[in-house]
Amino acid sequence: MIDKALLAMLVCPKCNGPLEQVGDELICEKSQLAYPIQDGIPVLLVEEARELQTKA
Repeated sequence: MIDKALLAMLVCPKCNGPLEQVGDELICEKSQLAYPIQDGIPVLLVEEARELQTKA
């Protein structure tokens, strides 16, 4: 679990939107990307993120 104070400072590198931790990922609703957390460290690289599935 990412510390709440740290999470409040982190933003999506693509759009500067807020991030929310869901499981082992940080989710940006604005850019629809999920950034992995590996060994407790957020990997905030757009090329490492996965695209979220849009609800149809």
